[in-house]
Amino acid sequence: MTRLFLMCGLPGAGKTTRARRLAERLPTVRLSPDEWLAGLGLDLFDIAARARLERQLWSHTLELLRLGQSVILEFGFWSAAERAEKRSAARDAGARVHLDYADTPLEELVRRVAARGVPPITEAQLRDYAEFFEAPDAAELSRFDPWPDPAR
Repeated sequence: MTRLFLMCGLPGAGKTTRARRLAERLPTVRLSPDEWLAGLGLDLFDIAARARLERQLWSHTLELLRLGQSVILEFGFWSAAERAEKRSAARDAGARVHLDYADTPLEELVRRVAARGVPPITEAQLRDYAEFFEAPDAAELSRFDPWPDPAR
């Protein structure tokens, strides 16, 4: 069964760690805009470059899903509208869609981001990000397919 895994949460929530663990257990392609931007030598905070890259990675994701390849996306998926759009398009491509929401308290996000140091995100930025983030509620979570791996 072809699957799309959406890794949802703010910076420092653990999306990449969780995605890497998942990729070790399941035959998937993991796509992380942060890693691509860094690998291309681009500024992680260049919003226009990130938007272009995410559009390209999404196009590639749909192609992979149509070919029967499961994919993990680490976009963060801050809005319910974006999550719904990706869920619908992936299902149209024949995939099951799973949402991994990393619900991490702000204080822990601040601690983790400060510990890793790269990219440099301040506590004030994290607080601003949290204002824009739309956490999925139970109704939204029920629209996604059940998580296939109980060990997460």
